[in-house]
Amino acid sequence: MASFLLLATVYLATMVIAVPISARLGLGSVLGYLIAGILIGPVMGLTGTDGDMTELQHFAEFGVVMMLFLIGLELEPRALWDMRQRLIGLGGAQLLGTIVLLTLAAMALNQSFQVALTLAMILSLSSTAIVLQTLSEKSLMQTGGGRATFAVLLTQDIAVIPMIALMPLLATGATHGAAAHGEVTLIADLPGWAAASVTLGAVAAIILAGNYLFRPLFRFVHSARLLEMDTALALLIVVAIASLMNLVGLSPALGTFLAGMMLAGSEFRHELEAQISPFKGLLLGLFFITVGAGMDFSLLANHPVTIIGVTTALIAIKALVLFFIARATDMPRRDRTLFTLGLAQAGEFGFVLASYAVALTILTPEVAAAFLLVIALSMLATPLLFILHDRLIVWFAEDRVQHGADPIEDQQPIIIAGMGRFGQVVNRLVTMSGFKTTVLDHDLKTIQLMRRFGFKGYFGDPTRPEILAAAGLDKARILVATLGDPAANLRLVRYARERRPDLKIVARARDRVNVYQLYEAGADHIVREMFDSSLRAGRYVLEDAGLSNYEAAELERIFYRHDRLSLRELAEVWKPDVPTEENQAYVDRSRALNAAMENALIERFAHGRGTIAENADGEQDEEPEHGLSVPFTARPGGRSSGPSAADAPVSGQRQ
Repeated sequence: MASFLLLATVYLATMVIAVPISARLGLGSVLGYLIAGILIGPVMGLTGTDGDMTELQHFAEFGVVMMLFLIGLELEPRALWDMRQRLIGLGGAQLLGTIVLLTLAAMALNQSFQVALTLAMILSLSSTAIVLQTLSEKSLMQTGGGRATFAVLLTQDIAVIPMIALMPLLATGATHGAAAHGEVTLIADLPGWAAASVTLGAVAAIILAGNYLFRPLFRFVHSARLLEMDTALALLIVVAIASLMNLVGLSPALGTFLAGMMLAGSEFRHELEAQISPFKGLLLGLFFITVGAGMDFSLLANHPVTIIGVTTALIAIKALVLFFIARATDMPRRDRTLFTLGLAQAGEFGFVLASYAVALTILTPEVAAAFLLVIALSMLATPLLFILHDRLIVWFAEDRVQHGADPIEDQQPIIIAGMGRFGQVVNRLVTMSGFKTTVLDHDLKTIQLMRRFGFKGYFGDPTRPEILAAAGLDKARILVATLGDPAANLRLVRYARERRPDLKIVARARDRVNVYQLYEAGADHIVREMFDSSLRAGRYVLEDAGLSNYEAAELERIFYRHDRLSLRELAEVWKPDVPTEENQAYVDRSRALNAAMENALIERFAHGRGTIAENADGEQDEEPEHGLSVPFTARPGGRSSGPSAADAPVSGQRQ
């Protein structure tokens, strides 16, 4: 017991150090766990005795069971049915094509059909944890390629269940996973028909319990209002189902997955996720650490060409299958690249299936160790694949701009550069008000979509001088810079101001610092993309808190004017080469302005709400109070001294 606790301490300590470092480097948590295991095992040799290691591995495998339960909670049967075309089309084609090619490749290397098919199933899966985290970090989840990638990952997660169910049929030295672990099952001495009946009965019992038992049981426990009882019930559900699956000789992951699906539509779904997730994350991380600790890197040292060659071949085969699927479904080149490279690695479920295959004696420990190393190396290569994707996208974009920019047929007095969600609203308002615009965007798909809905636009990079010249920058009256890339938007504003000192420039800003940058670059009106929507949401909160509509609107107006004027003052003390938190003049002025704002709001209502009511029927006071006013001073070219740092002009009513 003491040695087990010492080993667990070593694992947890390494996890706490290695995983945050891995996350900061952009490698993801799964790779961090694997690296922690590699440090414990192959590098430092701190895995303890074989018995301690085996005991810890069995304990950590429960994290996989919990992961399948949570995946089931996310997969409501109706939602799966709505996604059936993507799941069957993209996901099914990827799995089938990859398994067929990998099976043939393994058989060509003199492996039996059972071993070849098992290895193909293990290697056909991609890393859900790494890919989804990377897509989220790079804001690629909502792209076409990101959605297609998610559909394939979802199909793979579901496919793990039939793979686990199929593996005992391929076994030569054991017939049931539980038996392979030396555990007693209810069906060990039963005839085939009886064993099948008991197994189907257990699955049916889980489905019925998920539909009719767990919900009233959760209501009963939840009525006690004790958080620890909710946690106990969530763990009871998972542990009981895993035990039942062991008793009938099936994988515990299969049972918990089915139970999760049955509870996916329950009102307690989010509560179950909240209770199980911490245990799942910790135990799953421990599982990956044990995998890393058990890797035999002496194989890599003794057979580097073979191991690296197999890893490279695996990535190439998976990428080839994915590329042909993407071409067959007419994915755009940008999405096709992400889809092809993002899923080309093996995944964490490969570790689970490999361990299961060894327990069933389908794979020998030596073969499993070699392919565990291949899986880990392919996962370690995933950040490099995404870097390659980023480089290819840049290259494709440059190539497309150089060779595919549209000839601009007419030149209008208003140029709108960038047609994302922000630019679309601006363009619709302006054109529907009777003004004509010249629209530029470097995303061909966006321009094509605009044309389908009757809006005219031109494909081209708005930061390129020749594109701006063709769009009529020398004759235009107004430039609206709404590019999604802040750096590109800043370059556009700087060039336009240098070219045309008299041009009116309305620029989109991502945040306050971007406001200051655009102010220095010469923009006339600077619009923070989330400012007005946040103000509107705050006004609704004030109304729901008990203020009248007019009172809430008045507070919103005061805050709006103060924040706008504050930005003008702060822009004067902002230094581009000094972080704002280290710029003492900026910090001091910001704190003073915040205090002034608080005093203004308090004094506005200190004399009673009648003060506002007196002005309710008349014009609102347009002069800011309490010394917040900062007068405009003329600049060369007729520009004001400060940016208009909100979505509305200086004068006029705001809705």
